[in-house]
Amino acid sequence: MNIRCKYLAKVRRLVVKVGSAVLTTEEGIAREVINNLAAEISRFKRQGYEVLLVSSGAIACGRKKLGFPPRPFTLTEKQALAATGQAELIQTYEEYFAQYGEHCAQILLTRTDLEDRRRYLLARNTILTLLRWGVTPIINENDTVAVEEIEFGDNDLLAAMVVGLTGADLLVCLSDIDALYERDPREDPGARPVREVEEIDAAVEAMAGKRPGRLGRGGMISKIRAAKMVTALGVPMVIAPGREPLILERLFAGEEIGTFFLPARKISARKFWIAYHSKPEGRLVLDAGAVEAILKRGKSLLPAGVKEVHGRFERGSCVECLDETGRRVALGLTNYSAEELKKIVGCHSREICRRLGETKHEEVIHRDNLVVEETLGHAA
Repeated sequence: MNIRCKYLAKVRRLVVKVGSAVLTTEEGIAREVINNLAAEISRFKRQGYEVLLVSSGAIACGRKKLGFPPRPFTLTEKQALAATGQAELIQTYEEYFAQYGEHCAQILLTRTDLEDRRRYLLARNTILTLLRWGVTPIINENDTVAVEEIEFGDNDLLAAMVVGLTGADLLVCLSDIDALYERDPREDPGARPVREVEEIDAAVEAMAGKRPGRLGRGGMISKIRAAKMVTALGVPMVIAPGREPLILERLFAGEEIGTFFLPARKISARKFWIAYHSKPEGRLVLDAGAVEAILKRGKSLLPAGVKEVHGRFERGSCVECLDETGRRVALGLTNYSAEELKKIVGCHSREICRRLGETKHEEVIHRDNLVVEETLGHAA
């Protein structure tokens, strides 16, 4: 049994992300690709798998539907194209899934839907209900209302967030590029594919380059970012050619196709949400002792270790923890508001009651709500 089969044998719930360049052609929607995808997903579901589909393509579909030539579009124009294309895209999915006796559902998300813990849980419960009913969720970014400050930027990252949202066991990114290569194959045709990645380090990131994909917004670099996210959660990820026939069956048969990213350190789903979904509302500057306690001993953050408080935030908000040089060392959910915390900066536990009139929490941030930057390689 090869290393891929070892991990794939444990998969029961998978997220499949398919990119714009796979789903569309110069003539419009690549209907044969969607037909093949619907057929494969339907077969997997009959075998007992739960499958979530994250689908790009609305903007590209809208552009082709309206007959606009390729050119840079403004944000407002992209939103209008997405509104035009999304209807045809989901209709095409419904048509082909129905051929195989399956139902599907459309879910459109923005980053703010996942930043708010309550909305995050509502989205999660809706998706899990659909899976329980045997309905395939088809998820896309809600481009029609997203703005530059909150858009995911590429559905690779949305797909990684859906893995954390739903507790999936695998992420499959179907792309027009069949694998990660040692160098960009568009610039060096002799570049060789990398079949397995054990750790995403600077050398692997350098392989991704900086050029975006043909139609999408992210290219290989966003896939590497997505792989960092899901492997930190303890979930493997595969980049594979999206137009290849029977691609999912071939992957699960252990064929060495595409690039397989092995899972790395595992963090909890709650810490994953803190790291990738919550939006920091303030900053805490910590002394050297507190930084060492957090990074090297896995301790909670106490008031005695806080030197400065910046920003306005309430209890339960996400805040950044910085060392005295300004380097971010952690993210976490605070037990105190900014105003409360300013009153107890540098205090030992016994002094909190005297300063605030009551003892609310011994910790500013409990270690269960604290995500160390080094754990993920990046946390934004």
